[in-house]
Amino acid sequence: MNKIIILITLVMSIVSTDNSFSQKVKKQNPFTLVYEGAITENVKGKVNIHPVTYKLNGIDIAANVYTPANYDPSKKYPTITIAHPNGGIKEQTAGLYAQRLAEQGYITIAADASYQGASGGEPRHTDKPKYRTEDIHGMADFISQFPGVDANRLGALGICGGGGYTLKAAQSDKRFKAVATLSMFNSGEVRRNGFQNSQLKTIQDRLKTASDARAQEAAGGEIIFSGVASISDEEIAKTSTDLYREGYEYYYRTHAHPNSTFLYTTSSLMDLMTWDAINQIELINQPLLMIAGSKADTKYMTDEAFAKATNAKNKELFLIEGATHIQTYWKPEYVSQAVNKLVNFYQTNL
Repeated sequence: MNKIIILITLVMSIVSTDNSFSQKVKKQNPFTLVYEGAITENVKGKVNIHPVTYKLNGIDIAANVYTPANYDPSKKYPTITIAHPNGGIKEQTAGLYAQRLAEQGYITIAADASYQGASGGEPRHTDKPKYRTEDIHGMADFISQFPGVDANRLGALGICGGGGYTLKAAQSDKRFKAVATLSMFNSGEVRRNGFQNSQLKTIQDRLKTASDARAQEAAGGEIIFSGVASISDEEIAKTSTDLYREGYEYYYRTHAHPNSTFLYTTSSLMDLMTWDAINQIELINQPLLMIAGSKADTKYMTDEAFAKATNAKNKELFLIEGATHIQTYWKPEYVSQAVNKLVNFYQTNL
């Protein structure tokens, strides 16, 4: 397995969720949240969590809405949509940031992407940019109607892949008055060029593979998946890049959840490889904050996007000193720095 590329093609059917794993997660937290300090019950006068579902283009979307302490639906609150990382779900880092921002007085929403997590859509694990971007528009649709939300003070936060999709959504969706990303990952660039531009010589071959996978699906054949279904401790230890080594530890060990997966349909690459988060990024004219760890091996993608966001107002690049990409998801001192910067940004611009 190429540890840098991490693009293992798996010809397999999606295995049903391990019920014992699901029960274990639910026992640890009734809302199945897997981040440190997560809400375990709704207590009057404190931040509360509200699991909700809504329709988006005929698909059932599963989301969690967080409301601030002493929430009064007759009042108006600034509100933030939060888009989760690739392979992630609302119960992981997206939920952590949603809760932390709610503790600062914001209504927040974290939703599972269409075809992923607890949301509907077939085939499972479809990962197309147009759907991920539409998911962010859909969060804005739903949360704007939620009691207490001030739709004129709506902000967006995207983490990892969700950051790239948030940049794309904000290009056209001017309901978002302030836009922020954390450890932004440009899914199109990486699927096309390889991580750190390591697959430039195989672009056409991989497009052919994706095209063949779509042809097989269209003919009623078995769905082919790319990604990583499971990984051993030895394989994790041998992974050379911080992003993937720490990502495996996060998603498969320390913050594992039965709804989270590194798989995606191989046919999705036809869409992913022809897409780019920073194409037409000059359409963003809202205030923009981009946060990245100073040691993140993905920082080059934030740098590229930030430089090209020429029309963003009051744009700022904030580096968390010493942090890697995945450490911004969970490490308390880095999360606190990110949250403090986000609060200052949203207070100024919403």
